Amino acid sequence: MKLSLALLVCATSIFAPVASFTGPRPFGVSQRSENVSMMASKAAMKGAKRTAWFEGRAPAEATTSAGLMTNEDGLEFVKLVNSAGASSEVYLFGGVVTSYVDAEGTEFIAVRPDAKMDGSKPISGGLSHCWPQFGPGEIQQHGFARNVNWAVKSMTDTSVELEMAPSDYTKEMWDKPFLCTFSVSLEEDQLSTKMFVENKGEEAFDFQAALHSYFTVSALDNLEIEGSFEGKEFLNKMAGDEGEMQTETRGTITITEEYDRVYTGVNDPVLNDKGTGKKLSVVNTAGYEDTVIWNPYGNEGMGYNNFVCVESVKFDPFTLGGGESWTGDMSLKPTSN
Repeated sequence: MKLSLALLVCATSIFAPVASFTGPRPFGVSQRSENVSMMASKAAMKGAKRTAWFEGRAPAEATTSAGLMTNEDGLEFVKLVNSAGASSEVYLFGGVVTSYVDAEGTEFIAVRPDAKMDGSKPISGGLSHCWPQFGPGEIQQHGFARNVNWAVKSMTDTSVELEMAPSDYTKEMWDKPFLCTFSVSLEEDQLSTKMFVENKGEEAFDFQAALHSYFTVSALDNLEIEGSFEGKEFLNKMAGDEGEMQTETRGTITITEEYDRVYTGVNDPVLNDKGTGKKLSVVNTAGYEDTVIWNPYGNEGMGYNNFVCVESVKFDPFTLGGGESWTGDMSLKPTSN
């Protein structure tokens, strides 16, 4: 499998377009000072709320209500709840799954403490879409799927189907006749997702796809990532300016340094958190053929010690013919050790 180094930068966020606002008419110095003080106070309060929200996610408590809701910053999300008490949250902005809590109250999906939850930039965390591009390339970093609002196509207490179609914003970067549908289903013992891409035109187009998945960790020292890693080639992006192709000699991965590796042909990772006594199997049954593992080791602002990215990726560009479709299936299945 050929790897293009120009397409391999992970974890860099691109700002979504931010609307400009018209402020009030000029006012006096005293009023201006009071206003600046009030804004600083409000910003501090919002930061404190977000920090408290992040820290309170694990262990989490599943609620009994489901439906379309709005967060404190005005973003809409769909809350899913099943009869066993498990829950999930899916944001319309970016089509991002930001929470999966099992029936025992364990949160498996991480959102970074520095994440913006107001739509000013892509959400740093969750199961975030990289589409139609993974990493840097001809268009913006990781494409545009995580920068736009997805529409709710259908919804029940335990499932939601979101849709993304071309818009003026996407056509400026990538003028292709696509239709993407992302489905999330909260089942009895797992969370299932499906990315369905259709080519509505007659001419073929190429794309990459990934779920840039952030998972909670009690502490990196407690984490082992199992899977078919031994003997597989990977690009170690931390080795030199352009990275280096290497062969993995381990069957179990541990994170003890800054980590950014693309494992080709690995699609069966299992996160074993000895601190919680639980395992999380990332089950890729269609479409996603490769795995990226990333962690900004030592970066306290990102909360590095309490998450790891284990990403489900279709790295080599896929050619989708006119009238054809592609499916990426990924499920999360928790078990106890």
